[in-house]
Amino acid sequence: MTPSALKRPLLFSLLAFSLATASAAPVPTDRQADRWDLTALYQNDAAFDADAKKLSAQLQQLGACKGQLGARLKSCLDLYAEARKRVNTLTTYAAQYYDQDTGDSKGNQLNQRAALLGNDFSQATTFLQPEILALGSKRIDAMLAKDKGLQLYRFQLSNMLRSAPHTLDAAGEQLVAQFGLATGSAASVYRTLANAEIPWPTVKLSDGKEVRLDQAAYTKYRDDDNRADRKLVFDAFFGKWKEYERTFGETLYGQLKTDAAYAKVRRYADSQNAALDADNLPPAVYQTLIAQTNANLPTLHRYFKLRARMLGIKDLAYYDIYAPLLKSDRTFPLAEGKQMMLDSAAPLGPDYVKALTAAVDARWMDVYPRPRKVAGAYMNGDAYDVHPFVLLNYTDNYEAVSTLTHEWGHAMHSVLANKAQPSIYAPYSIFVAEIASTTNEALLLDARLKQAKDDDERLLYLGAALENLRGTFFRQAMFAEFEAAIHGRVDKGESLTGEEITAIYAGILKRYHGEAQGVMTIDPAYALEWAYVPHFYHGYYVFQYATSIAAAQDFAQRILDKEPGALAAYLKMLGSGGSAYPYELVKAAGVDLASPKPYQALVARMNGIMDQIEAIQSRRGK
Repeated sequence: MTPSALKRPLLFSLLAFSLATASAAPVPTDRQADRWDLTALYQNDAAFDADAKKLSAQLQQLGACKGQLGARLKSCLDLYAEARKRVNTLTTYAAQYYDQDTGDSKGNQLNQRAALLGNDFSQATTFLQPEILALGSKRIDAMLAKDKGLQLYRFQLSNMLRSAPHTLDAAGEQLVAQFGLATGSAASVYRTLANAEIPWPTVKLSDGKEVRLDQAAYTKYRDDDNRADRKLVFDAFFGKWKEYERTFGETLYGQLKTDAAYAKVRRYADSQNAALDADNLPPAVYQTLIAQTNANLPTLHRYFKLRARMLGIKDLAYYDIYAPLLKSDRTFPLAEGKQMMLDSAAPLGPDYVKALTAAVDARWMDVYPRPRKVAGAYMNGDAYDVHPFVLLNYTDNYEAVSTLTHEWGHAMHSVLANKAQPSIYAPYSIFVAEIASTTNEALLLDARLKQAKDDDERLLYLGAALENLRGTFFRQAMFAEFEAAIHGRVDKGESLTGEEITAIYAGILKRYHGEAQGVMTIDPAYALEWAYVPHFYHGYYVFQYATSIAAAQDFAQRILDKEPGALAAYLKMLGSGGSAYPYELVKAAGVDLASPKPYQALVARMNGIMDQIEAIQSRRGK
């Protein structure tokens, strides 16, 4: 109910930020036990329809609250909470139904219905915040003192009062809500063009295989063993994006203008302040992240130099960054992957492991890739009265085990928050969410290294961890710096073309990858990468992956070291859901993401991993 929340989707899902789609052949199995059971949400279409009717009735009842909050605040907030819980469940069902088979028209129809219901909910509740602000803090405090049942909403009310300078009157809020469906057009055009309409090129690889180089094929073949094939893939893929540079420049510029307009309408200094204020995040978090990342670029450059040595390449290029440091044919079937995850979660305590064990054996996840199933991986924890849902595209490699661990870290976060909090405070910010997932990944690495049987296996895990730190910390921080640059231009009223966006991205890309230091050569053609990244249509989102993985390294290490109180503080943070501001929750658990310390600790961990790899290489005379 904060102003910025009005333009956010109601569905809270966490996408694995690898930009990867299913990059291996589907596993030859389709057991019902390996697919989620959506009847836990609704037994049939009739049940969904009945709940949608209940939502409509609740929204009519909410309409009767207009002008009555001074007398009915508690009952109206109760009604709002129930309606929000119901719309989230309806949206969850629609999303999961669609994602399991994107070719099923019923799923698309459900998604459209859910979007309309969500917009109905948004419009029906726009009066709440302006009326609460009109009551004022003094009267709200008096009402809280008089009605003990209202104490449940103290934080929610405080957060609404905090946003008073950025809230419009009732008519203004209604107008903004009505524009909610229209202002997502830039992202919609991008999705349609990028995923359905670009005529992707076909390339012939060195083995004679012809490949239609769409986004899924790019993620599969960009790490090919043959260096010439990697270059061919990069040249053809980003060459195609270059053909649409002007169009994607217009779509992204349209999104930037929308964000700038919302910021101006709500009287924020700029779009960054507007985005951060939704969670009351101090600007120092963003500023410190960028400053610390730039200060520690020598560590990233060290990694690239190590990569070049291990690949036997003297002239490292951008198309070499995905080639695996160690080629491994080892497989990890689902049963083994589950056990690895459960073993690695032991430091989080027996209660956590017991709950996780029961959850992974229930039908909460859709495991394997198949035709028309949505790609990637995510967790959706919005169905408060049911349970989280996990989507995977499990492919039996170590990356798949890591993704399994990551997404179940999210799911357990939702389990703990849903158990400890009422529905209004169970949803949590992405700022905290990615900490839960990446902490579990750090624990997985520690467990695997302790059980590794030889140096080849150690290199497999160390290399994966190193690339994860590069991709999740340095790469996302680079994206964050790019976002700040392009948003800053538009916030000042300047125009941006696709060509100008490419130039901005190229400058940052070259600096991060050490071109001036001779670390890596960046072909200007690859600076079209910005057009490939869909997350730029969700402003100031990606930086939280970088802050989260920094916090996760700190939490994981203190838990592994059995630091007194560390585990209890961490689990309390997860169980707190959204009952306090996310920055304060993380800080109370022991990590201040507005200070340099967690970022320096991450860099130290990355250097420590490289020390281990170099020691192995030294033993081998390399």
